[in-house]
Amino acid sequence: MVKSMDDRIAGLIVNVILLLFGIASVFPLLYVLSVSVTPFSEVLKNGGFILIPKSITFDAYRKLLMESAMPRAFAVTVIVTVAGTLLNIAITVLTAYPLSRKQLPGRSIFLLMVIFTLLFSGGMIPTYLVVKSLGLLNSIWSMILPNLVWSFNVLIMKSFYENLPEELFESARIDGAKEFHILWRLVVPLSVPVTLTVGLFYAVGHWNEYFQAIMYVTNRTLFPLQVIVREILIQTQQPLENSENITPTATMQMASVIMASLPIIIVYPFLQKHFTKGMLLGAVKG
Repeated sequence: MVKSMDDRIAGLIVNVILLLFGIASVFPLLYVLSVSVTPFSEVLKNGGFILIPKSITFDAYRKLLMESAMPRAFAVTVIVTVAGTLLNIAITVLTAYPLSRKQLPGRSIFLLMVIFTLLFSGGMIPTYLVVKSLGLLNSIWSMILPNLVWSFNVLIMKSFYENLPEELFESARIDGAKEFHILWRLVVPLSVPVTLTVGLFYAVGHWNEYFQAIMYVTNRTLFPLQVIVREILIQTQQPLENSENITPTATMQMASVIMASLPIIIVYPFLQKHFTKGMLLGAVKG
């Protein structure tokens, strides 16, 4: 099929716009990466702007891993992300599947309760009092249990389950399968795309955990990665007496940002196709 001149011009404009958006997205990450591996003396010579480093050093990364709380915070964040995401997915599946069954008694009331939490929350102080009364302060669980289920993700998975052919469930019930077996052996294998999509939402949320950490955790050994990164970023804003103090701090600032972002950047491309498919299949219909 031969494209007309108008189609070619429109395609060119779209490609140029996408290219500009791509550059705008990659540029900040490239700048942060370049500064993190550039000697501070070269950064000073270029007025703080480095895009392509002339020489490379990993001193900032070595200092972060050997002389700071970064390794411990990294381990805490990994534990919170892995354990939290697994629990999130399990509870979300067990919540969404019954709500997708039209024969569930009181289904409309339960759905109304889920939607209600999208519009209103218990508030910061009541939530803190609940966490305190459960004895979760200064524990890893305080960064997992308060956000165990996201209502939006429940609705996404519920919509996906509702789109599965009802004949599959009827055939399984005729063969004598119970609801739990239907969920585990039939629904879960068919819902891998939407499960990975929801899991990615949860994982990114846990990896970027900051607010709950500063709310419920005062023990420094339990601080997650984002809290430590913020401390490093604040250090660069403090007035320093000489360049010797700023040398490790400025480069460590960028190195800490890279270390906090790199795992998610690495994982996302492997889940991208499932992410897109899951969002399309599990989209909430209006």
